[in-house]
Amino acid sequence: MEKRVFGKTGKSVTEIGLGTWQLGTRWGDPFDHDEAMRILAAADECGITFIDTADVYNGGESEKAIGEYISAHPDKFFITTKCGRRLNPHTDAMYTPEAIRGFIEDSLGRLRMECLDLILLHCPPTSVFAKDEIFAELERQKKAGKIANYGVSIEKVSEGLQAMEYDIAAMEVIFNMFRLKPLDELFPKAKANNVGIIARVPLASGLLTGKFTKDTVFGAQDHRTFNRDGAAFDKGETFSGVPYDLGLECAAKIKEALGTDNLAHTAIRWVLMHPEVSVVIPGASKTAQVLENVKAAELPPLTDAQMAAVRRIYDENLRDIIHPQW
Repeated sequence: MEKRVFGKTGKSVTEIGLGTWQLGTRWGDPFDHDEAMRILAAADECGITFIDTADVYNGGESEKAIGEYISAHPDKFFITTKCGRRLNPHTDAMYTPEAIRGFIEDSLGRLRMECLDLILLHCPPTSVFAKDEIFAELERQKKAGKIANYGVSIEKVSEGLQAMEYDIAAMEVIFNMFRLKPLDELFPKAKANNVGIIARVPLASGLLTGKFTKDTVFGAQDHRTFNRDGAAFDKGETFSGVPYDLGLECAAKIKEALGTDNLAHTAIRWVLMHPEVSVVIPGASKTAQVLENVKAAELPPLTDAQMAAVRRIYDENLRDIIHPQW
């Protein structure tokens, strides 16, 4: 796989990484440690060097599994973790320097690392992106050698623009064929500030695989069942905020316009067409999905006409819904 320089970190990482929200589990199922280790081994064998995780994924089990694997295979991966979502209640007031220090120590322990490669604030309340004391604490932790880099994971473009007032190294943002707003202002400013971009939810919770239908049934504990209207967390995390039936229609239009029935690979390749993106992080709940994800790197670049077709479908069907919200 090709590698890209990851913003201010100066590190080169594979353009396709591994997202671990589902590591060792399908939505609602118990965590399977052995399956998690197999997924990590598959990513390693495919040449992936970038792993994204968070302290809340599977109650910390994702970090623990990653820590176990990288301790046996040192110096092969760049690990990004995220913090903040463990706070209860998840409010601005709960984000304190003391909390940040605790999160860093906990992740260091679970990941078996002496210094975190990168830690991101995990989609905090919007007001946190302007809290000087939080970013000052992250800077202190960097100078103390606890973290090498810090940044943010965002829901809204406005949050990313605010965060770049601080010396962040990277930013994680939802970016896919259904979420084009980052292209307008966020990506140009990130490029100007040398901020690495991690593109998450590249398949819009599976809608951009092109495999779902109106009859597809998701499990009761699957966020694609219970969070379509944002009942548990920001609804933009589920199907990228696109109403399900409309998403089906748009996925079908994109498949037709691009002349492909393998939309998943093409959707990931579309993300990689944007040079501002450092790495895209499709998830995997089984090893076969890791192997499928990396095939996107083998596709030829999309043509100008294909890129324009995706933009046209977005502008005609989704812009008025998506652009004002995120």
